[in-house]
Amino acid sequence: MSLPVKRKAFAYIVRDRRLVVLIHPGHPEAGIQVPAGTMRDGESPEEAVIREATEETGLSGLEPVRLLGVARRDMSDFGRDEIHERHFFQLSCDGPVPESWRSYEHDPADGGPPIAFDFRWAPLDNLPPLVAAIPDLAEVSIGHAITADALIMGFPEAVRRYRA
Repeated sequence: MSLPVKRKAFAYIVRDRRLVVLIHPGHPEAGIQVPAGTMRDGESPEEAVIREATEETGLSGLEPVRLLGVARRDMSDFGRDEIHERHFFQLSCDGPVPESWRSYEHDPADGGPPIAFDFRWAPLDNLPPLVAAIPDLAEVSIGHAITADALIMGFPEAVRRYRA
């Protein structure tokens, strides 16, 4: 029996060499994350990442820069009988941005009540450990520096330099 696949979009929003990160104030054990969510039927990954990032952060002027990778993740170790097909994107932000803020997702995929998120900007040269890693970086990474490099110079160049 094959497990159902849920398509997800992850947003690495970068501006001025900083990355948007979030925590769930009601669930700090969930760790530090980037905005992400479930794709709707018929929605492209690019459409989903912009919609999810805008809904969760409240930021305007978000634009896709590049696809960072796609990975499949079996969620059975979290008690879910499903596979996540994760699409990781780098986004730029041309709209106004606060240093830190709370925002609410008013339309969660599970139909539940609004979800609060606390956001801040993390410098790329000192990224905190993130819950969901960009695919294929773990095999060449010596820490989160390669995530920063992938966001600055692009994934293929970052991997090439770390493998050299």
